[in-house]
Amino acid sequence: MSYTEQHLREASAIIDKLDADAIERTAVLLAELRERRGRLFLLGVGGSAANCSHAVNDFRKICGIEAYAPTDNVSELTARTNDEGWASVFIEWLKVSRLTPSDMLFIFSVGGGNREKNVSPNLVAALEYGKEVGAKVCGIVGRDGGYTATVADACVIIPTVNPQNVTPHTEAFQAVVWHLLVSHPALKVSETKWESTK
Repeated sequence: MSYTEQHLREASAIIDKLDADAIERTAVLLAELRERRGRLFLLGVGGSAANCSHAVNDFRKICGIEAYAPTDNVSELTARTNDEGWASVFIEWLKVSRLTPSDMLFIFSVGGGNREKNVSPNLVAALEYGKEVGAKVCGIVGRDGGYTATVADACVIIPTVNPQNVTPHTEAFQAVVWHLLVSHPALKVSETKWESTK
């Protein structure tokens, strides 16, 4: 079997193992967020940060949800990293944004954050702050979900079918799941361009 065939078979196996109930819970929480006019803050690093940026567009444009990603502001991100340290960049951004109980944190991460292993401690600090404030938490994460899975109100864990491919599959399926969400009848309020073009 070629690597291409293997990778595609792994992707097919992940589809079959995704927790549809967790995705539905996420859709319900997002619909409730929009109903109460709360804001959606998407947090991620690396490839997950890029996914957050794309997802912000989709949640705003397709679903009418006020959404933001702190990594879209590279000046503030790098200033905070330089002056205060990487671990506090998200929590300090959320404090200035005046996170409230009406808002939601949505984590995109391969590991979900783990302070003991010093993996994405910025996500852990942001999640602790979010829970302290009373904001809802959702996530699309890989492996065992890390800290995100332990505190989330709804968490989609991308199943591991090959431990050597956790990162590419998790980041790829973040896109699959958020595109499912923005297409969900409970969330979609605006037609996408090609579907509306006859």
